[in-house]
Amino acid sequence: MSKITFIEGGVCAPQGFTANGMRVGIKASRKINDTALVFSECPCNAAGVFTQNKVQSESVKLAKKFIANGRAQAAIEISGNANTCTGAQGAENALRMAKAAAKALSIDTEDVIVYSTGVIGAQFDVTKVENNIQQLKDGLSKKGHEEARIAIMTTDTHYKECAVEFEIGGKTCRMGTMCKGSGMIHINMGTMLSFITTDCAISSKMLDKALHSSILETYNCVSVDGDTSTNDTLTIMANGLAQNREITEDGEDYQIFLEALNKMNRVMAMKIAADGEGATRLVECNVRGAKTVEDARGLAKEIICSSLVKAAMFGADANFGRFLCAMGYSGIDFNPDTTSIWFTSKKDANRYFENYDDFEVHGDNVLQVYKDGVPLQFDEAKAKEIMSQQAVEILVQCSEGDAEGTAWGCDLTYDYVKINGDYRT
Repeated sequence: MSKITFIEGGVCAPQGFTANGMRVGIKASRKINDTALVFSECPCNAAGVFTQNKVQSESVKLAKKFIANGRAQAAIEISGNANTCTGAQGAENALRMAKAAAKALSIDTEDVIVYSTGVIGAQFDVTKVENNIQQLKDGLSKKGHEEARIAIMTTDTHYKECAVEFEIGGKTCRMGTMCKGSGMIHINMGTMLSFITTDCAISSKMLDKALHSSILETYNCVSVDGDTSTNDTLTIMANGLAQNREITEDGEDYQIFLEALNKMNRVMAMKIAADGEGATRLVECNVRGAKTVEDARGLAKEIICSSLVKAAMFGADANFGRFLCAMGYSGIDFNPDTTSIWFTSKKDANRYFENYDDFEVHGDNVLQVYKDGVPLQFDEAKAKEIMSQQAVEILVQCSEGDAEGTAWGCDLTYDYVKINGDYRT
């Protein structure tokens, strides 16, 4: 399998992609960039995955319509307004955004993917985008990812981007991404807005296959607050400038591409979980010994999604009974009498993302609290110390099989309520 290396550059890392971001005034109180543009110098094969919420943004509706033909060349996004529950006017505004970008870039309107994020149920002044689109376009550059990654943020405390380099058929390929996600994040598709770019030559059919496969073990395994957004959008554009032989079917080249996509998306999923609204720590749950991968992931997700577990993580309380309780109401078959639980942690969550090591049940920073259905006597002070770090790992060992699964979340803090209590105002 090809070596996959993390590199700089975000969505501009692949050949032929440029980006930019600026503040046009979508939301009066916002002081940072609020509009982002990503552009490929040539047409791309494309695919997307969108929210499963029945209430959907007009941007989502338009993006789904346009990307259905498997083609795209640009993406435009606004922050501060979700353009959701906005009726015919909202639909017109989304289309006007696409038309404005297309005119400035001299491409077809249908080749522009529209994103939006922010307050639901409010109209926005689309002329602010139209009046600034030329300046946004003129500022497109290889360094523009630095402005774009800020423009897509809402309650995020910091930007989220990543890029990787890998080899297919003797050709160096690159893939880059930026995403936003902090609140209204829950398992069931994308949980956020995510832009992915690549210069790898791959058909839209295989892009779609790879994207749907990748989200199952990355973005679909994240939960912050149990709310699935109305605006979740995850798209990928591939312009083929790496000049590898186009990937049109499953095989070694496709598997290399999928591995690179998974590695990158895994990092972004973890970054979203760590930056949950008001969160003080990333929580990762690994379940081993389940009958199937689906069972393992399902059990891990139930633990991560539990409000009681999240509260315990905030208090650094090794209350493992809450984990077992969550597993018990999951509907997934496991035997609590042959289940064991450990904790470990990492002090620096940022270094943890790209240098991920599998959970090992040994060492001074690992604590077992439950063994084969029996609670163990353990040092509460040590447990508190382990669970107070920036990245806390939970390992659950079952005895039903040899399948493994992982999910990511965060703790539930007082600040989450503060942030969402006055989000609209």
